[in-house]
Amino acid sequence: MKHRRSSRWAVLAVLTLFTLLHQADRLLIGPLTSSIMASFRIDEGQMGAVVSGALIVSGLLFPVWGYLFDRFSRARLIALAATIWGATTWLSALAPTFGWFVMARAATGVDDASTPGVYSLLADTFDPRVRGRVYALLKTAMPAGYVLGAVLATTLAPRVGWRWIFVVTGGAGLVVAVLVALVVKDVARGATEPELAGAPAAAARFSWAVARSLLRRRTLVALYAQGFFAVLPINVVTFWFFRYLETERGYTGTASLSVATLTVLGLGVGFPLGGVLGDRLFRRMPQGRLLAGIATLPGSVLLCAALLTPTTQPVLFALLAATGVFLTSFAAPNIGATISDVSLPEVRSTALAMQGLVETTGAALAPFLAGLVADRASLGTAFVVVVAGAAMCWTPFYLIALASISRDLEQTRSQLRTRSRS
Repeated sequence: MKHRRSSRWAVLAVLTLFTLLHQADRLLIGPLTSSIMASFRIDEGQMGAVVSGALIVSGLLFPVWGYLFDRFSRARLIALAATIWGATTWLSALAPTFGWFVMARAATGVDDASTPGVYSLLADTFDPRVRGRVYALLKTAMPAGYVLGAVLATTLAPRVGWRWIFVVTGGAGLVVAVLVALVVKDVARGATEPELAGAPAAAARFSWAVARSLLRRRTLVALYAQGFFAVLPINVVTFWFFRYLETERGYTGTASLSVATLTVLGLGVGFPLGGVLGDRLFRRMPQGRLLAGIATLPGSVLLCAALLTPTTQPVLFALLAATGVFLTSFAAPNIGATISDVSLPEVRSTALAMQGLVETTGAALAPFLAGLVADRASLGTAFVVVVAGAAMCWTPFYLIALASISRDLEQTRSQLRTRSRS
C-alpha cells in the first residue's frame, strides 16, 4: 500500500510538470505578442488568428484523443503528446514567414487536446473524495506555467529573441516525454470507484453505446453549454493581457510582469482553495462542487470593475483584477471533477474531451474577435464586453447543471453498483 501511495504521487508530480511546462509553452505566445507582431509586421487581427488556429486544431482533435485515451494506454499517449509538443514548437521557432508561423502554431494544437487523458488517468489513480483538489493542482500548474512563460519572455526574449524561447520550451517537451514514459503507468479504468470494488476489469471497457449515453446526462450537456461561454474571458485576457498593459495602461515590461504575476497568483491560490472547498461540500451534498463554483459570478463583476478603473490607479486595478480571477478560478477544478463524477469510467476521457471540444470552440473565437473589437475601439472595451457578456450567457446553463447533478450522480453510482454485483 505504501508503494502504491508513493507511486501515485510520483505520477501526479510528473503529470503536473507536464501541465506546467506545456502551459508555459502554449501561453508563451501572449507575452511574446508584441515581439512577434513587430517581427512579421502584422496587426492585432492577424495576431489573433495565430492563437485561434491552434485552438481550432485542438478543438477538432479533442474527440479523437478522447476516444484513443478510452481505448488504449493513457500513459503512452501522454508521452506521445509531449513529443508532438516539442516537435511542433521547434517548427514555430524556425518559421521564416508569418504564413508558416500560423501553420506551425496551429500544429501545436494537436497536443493541446491531450488533457482529457491526464485528468482521466488521475481520476482512476486517486479516490473520488479528493478528485477536486487533485484536479485543482493541475489547474494551478496552468497559471504557474503562464508566469514561467512570462518570465522567459520578459527576461530572455529581449536578449536572445523570441525564436530561441520556443527552442527552449520545445526541448522541455521532449524531456517531459521521456519522464512520462519512465514514471507514468496506466491503471485499470474505474480502479478507485468505491462502487466497483471487486468488480472485474471487463466491466469498465469502452462502449460506443455508453459514450452516446453521455448526451443524455442533463448535467453534462448543461456544463458543456456553459463552458462555451465561460472560457471566453480567460482566453481573451490571457492572450491580450500584456498587450493591453503596454498599450492602454502604459506599463513597462517589468511593471507588466509584476501585475501579471499578482493576477496569476490569484488563480494559483483560487484553484486549490476552490478544489478543497468543492471536495468538502461534495462529501455533504451532491451539489457541493458546483456550489463552490458559483464564486465565479462575483469574480466576473470584480474583473469588470478592474477594467473600468482609471489608469491613474494602478494599485486598485491590480487588486481588483487579482481578486476577480481568484474567485473566478473556483469553478474550473469543480466542473472537471463533476464531469468525472457523473461519467462512467470507460468513457471518462470521452466526456472530458467533449468538454474540451466545446470550450475550445468558444476559445478559438475569443482572441480573434477581441482583436477585431480592439481595432475599432480598444482592448479594454473588448475585455469588458467579453467578460460581462459571457457571464450573462453561461449562468443559466450552470444553474441547470446545479439542479440536475443529484439525479445524474445517483444514476451513475447505481450503474456502478449494478456492475459490482453482476
